[in-house]
Amino acid sequence: MIRVTNLYKRFGDIHAVNGISFEVKKGETYGLLGPNGAGKTTTMRMLSALSPLTSGSITVGGIDVTKHGREVRKILGVVTQHDGHDSGLTVLQNLSLHGYLEGLSLKQAKVRAVEVLTFFGLEDRAGANVYELSGGMKRRLAISRALLTQPPVVVLDEPTTGLDPQSRNRVWEQLAVMKRAGVTVLMSTHYMEEAATLCDRLAIMDHGRILDEGAPDALVDQHAGEEVAQVRTESETALAALRERLADTPYRLHEVGAMATVTSENGKRPDLTGLTGVRVTYRQGNLEDVFLALTGRELRDE
Repeated sequence: MIRVTNLYKRFGDIHAVNGISFEVKKGETYGLLGPNGAGKTTTMRMLSALSPLTSGSITVGGIDVTKHGREVRKILGVVTQHDGHDSGLTVLQNLSLHGYLEGLSLKQAKVRAVEVLTFFGLEDRAGANVYELSGGMKRRLAISRALLTQPPVVVLDEPTTGLDPQSRNRVWEQLAVMKRAGVTVLMSTHYMEEAATLCDRLAIMDHGRILDEGAPDALVDQHAGEEVAQVRTESETALAALRERLADTPYRLHEVGAMATVTSENGKRPDLTGLTGVRVTYRQGNLEDVFLALTGRELRDE
């Protein structure tokens, strides 16, 4: 449904997107995971025909974005980081106007507006002004607007950034329903839990490049292992002993502040028995461990 091939975007000497390629199948939820500045938003703007490509190609539903941007936007529902609601209109009026501008009749637009508001649990707020809504409601309204014309592909740029946990979970629930309905979703996020929960496959991005891609669990197994060791050392001597112990092993040592983490390339629990002057605990591997293994820094770093 989406094909991105050798995509580049430059702003002067800055390579915002540096030769990435990926494909998204029909009905799949595909995520771009990375810190701010990784190139996620720039990629989505080009895919949505909102920003020109420096080079490469993008097709959506078989349509070339660079040649037929208007046609591509007809089959896309786009949710940007900024909601862009008209605060002078009610919730229902916002959606009805959007549907009308997208080619629906006024009657069709109102019917669809009510349907999507009900789907996202906002029907009781139809007559409210947008400024009366909470942050979570505004975000759900933005996603409602993207689905108004029933597009086969939806692009979501960090859909839950800034939301409280309850609102975030509500958005996750609605996105899961969209997936079951067969909607193809491309989303960006820097929340590991969100990527692991929602995405069938994802690409780990940093500095405009894709470092690896695959199913979340497969990436964790490959780069972090089933369990990760967290090590606190009591002295520099103990830390030096840890470094020496791991020097010729398949284990990877990452020192982050007072805590060191040890991951295994073979997917098994790192064996650190026999070390002295350290306190070792274990936890389940996650996508931040993957990012750390691939880049040498934590995902939340910018």
